[in-house]
Amino acid sequence: MKPRLAIVTTHPIQYNAPMFKKLSERGMIEIMVFYTWGETALSKYDPGFQKEVTWDIPLLEGYAYTFVENRATDKGSHHFYGIVTPQLINMLEQWKPDAILLYGWNFKSHLSVMRHFYKKKQIFFRGDSTLLDEPKRFSIKKIVRRIFLKWVYKHIDVAFYTGQSNYDYFIAHGVKNEQLIYAPHAVDNDRFINPDKEYTSQANRLLNKIGINESHRVFLYAGKLKENKNVSLLIQAYTELAYLNAHLIIVGNGALENKLKQDFGDTHNLHFLDFQNQTQMPIIYRLADVFILPSKSGETWGLAANEAMASGCVVILSTNCGACRDVIVEGKNGFSFVAGNKEELKEKIKKIMELNNLNEMKLFAQEYIQKFSFDKICEAIEICMLS
Repeated sequence: MKPRLAIVTTHPIQYNAPMFKKLSERGMIEIMVFYTWGETALSKYDPGFQKEVTWDIPLLEGYAYTFVENRATDKGSHHFYGIVTPQLINMLEQWKPDAILLYGWNFKSHLSVMRHFYKKKQIFFRGDSTLLDEPKRFSIKKIVRRIFLKWVYKHIDVAFYTGQSNYDYFIAHGVKNEQLIYAPHAVDNDRFINPDKEYTSQANRLLNKIGINESHRVFLYAGKLKENKNVSLLIQAYTELAYLNAHLIIVGNGALENKLKQDFGDTHNLHFLDFQNQTQMPIIYRLADVFILPSKSGETWGLAANEAMASGCVVILSTNCGACRDVIVEGKNGFSFVAGNKEELKEKIKKIMELNNLNEMKLFAQEYIQKFSFDKICEAIEICMLS
């Protein structure tokens, strides 16, 4: 009989569901995913994009799942009481898992599962928090939070860490080195690497529609237009460089959309596109030579960087992106810059404009991101389940 793994997470996510499918298809273990926001989470208003978002790729195919009734008043909320699932523990006990994998502790129901099954079942944990946004100065709040999180993580047996910054976070909160298993943050690489020439031809048609010469260098940001993403810094850096043979494309919507368009709408070779759903993203990344993620806070990883690299983009990441230390090989597949430092960002853009080997860097980026795959995550889980 195969070992049984119960996976407890909030809702179907475009980055997790394909991995659940792969884990099920590999056939080493049996899984059941318990979605704790209930069925209402399939389509929800995303405050970051400021619109209702329903992903256009299948998120409920190829693996076993169930929706747990959520009785919270504010369903789908990210606050501690945003999930109230009195049936969850009983449902887990009835399914009789050998281990439970929790995505996040910071909901009352998730923390209750962790505490209830502690020392009864193997408790695995997946989260991508970092210390990047933690204040460097002394504060009582920081000390209290550190003490509380050490108590939380005493209830787990294994944490699957995503990368170096996530590893540092777990160590700082009392998780022992032998409890930490590397399971790199990943996207569905195959979907973005797909060599189907139709992606490229569609991208070329879109470039022509936008009015971009295919010989020009194209920089791209794709994501939410909100304060922590620091898109204004990127546009300012690009504007001040004033290259005639370069373009910057900003893809997405959000709270700062109108202000960015008002402030920079007349900028030479700057183009705004609305939010694009998942099936369009492999085409969007193929518009660009370079993907830039300038976030100043709140970027525990930045999975768009994985997608961009898999699509053949060089990347520039701020040091406050959790992925920065893991996915950037300086000068080989991109560059990093100190978060918030406009002059350093400009220097990195200049380097890109002066490069003669950009195609080599693109190929290296596409090859390097293969180290960050769903297979690696599945292998880490299977090793823990089968050992």
